[in-house]
Amino acid sequence: MKITALETIRLAERPSLVWVQVHTDEGVTGLGESWFGAEILEADIHGRIAALILGEDPANIEALNRKMRPYAGYCGSGAEIRALSAVDVALWDIAGKVSGKALCDLLGGRCREEIAVYNTCAGPGYVSQSSDVRPGNFGLASSASQSKQPTEGGHGFNAPVAGAEFQDLHGFLQRADDLASSLLEMGIESMKIWPFDFADSANDGLTINARDMKTALEPFEKIRLAHGDRMRIKAELHGLWTLPAAKAICRELEDYDVDWVEDPIWMDRTAQLPLLAQSTRLPIAGGETLGGLGQMQDLIAAGGIDHPIIDVTWGGGITFAKKAAALAESRALPIAFHDCSGPITLTASTHLALNCPNVREQEITRGFYYGWYHECVDEMLPLADGKISVSGKPGLGLSLQPGITDRPGAIVRRSEA
Repeated sequence: MKITALETIRLAERPSLVWVQVHTDEGVTGLGESWFGAEILEADIHGRIAALILGEDPANIEALNRKMRPYAGYCGSGAEIRALSAVDVALWDIAGKVSGKALCDLLGGRCREEIAVYNTCAGPGYVSQSSDVRPGNFGLASSASQSKQPTEGGHGFNAPVAGAEFQDLHGFLQRADDLASSLLEMGIESMKIWPFDFADSANDGLTINARDMKTALEPFEKIRLAHGDRMRIKAELHGLWTLPAAKAICRELEDYDVDWVEDPIWMDRTAQLPLLAQSTRLPIAGGETLGGLGQMQDLIAAGGIDHPIIDVTWGGGITFAKKAAALAESRALPIAFHDCSGPITLTASTHLALNCPNVREQEITRGFYYGWYHECVDEMLPLADGKISVSGKPGLGLSLQPGITDRPGAIVRRSEA
């Protein structure tokens, strides 16, 4: 079998996402995905990667992953590694289809048949206009204007069907207790929120004043008052804060017994992580913005990180993610696979979460899962009673929706051998 073509697809309504399809001379096609800077990733796939792998055997995934790395040897989560990640996922999809096995079975079998999820509380329009992760691109204006009348337990959150608009970011800012109730009714017992992003001082992260601290803590207080310890709460800080400010925030969050504090500082400042960990009893999570085994090794070796996080379609693909999970396992650390992007990232992550022994739960964004994933792919991962699984079909087990390349505004590029 030989790789005959690389095809990329972008949609006007999803400008941060790019899909790649790897075509072969035996008619087997693999599907991959990455996100943020989609035009740059598309350019790298066609301008650099295509010349490296066209005509090659797609079964040689390890060799092709190494071949696709930038020549200078740098690994991070820059454009070249994200482009590589998308193609790597597609190669594993081909391998699964050829073997007739679901990806999680191909990787060594399942440690579990399903896994609990935690909900990242974003709405369907979150970070949808560009790659800028700031409140102005959080989709809040549409969240406020599109809020529905109460249809589920009187909370104002829609029933869990395709097309439902879970406005969860607006929900945690305004009605965090009701949002938690809605999740608990679906069997989801863990949620992640990021109210500190809206503090005036988040722009420079040097300090946080008492007023902003009090406002940011209100959602945590509402959830605890309404639900006690039934809901596990994760606090996302998006790496916005200096070490002194992160210490101050963690001190206040201790009163709410949060499940973890994610990316409290820039995660490439690994030397500061032990200093932060020594100042708080809260677990620290992070690492999704890192790529390559070197950066993950540095993160884990520095100490202070309790839950390393891997983004499969940013950090180096499935080839990388499986090894990074093993690095964490060697230190008896649980790993988490990031998802707040697209349906292929969630699917690849779920296969890995079923396969890897050191995974406690899988991240989802129900605003994406129910809001628009079904518009992109022909089959949704089974999600019920707070747990997610895979279909069992070979490879990833899903394809892009028929006719997606013919939609208005679709940008399709193809490189052939």
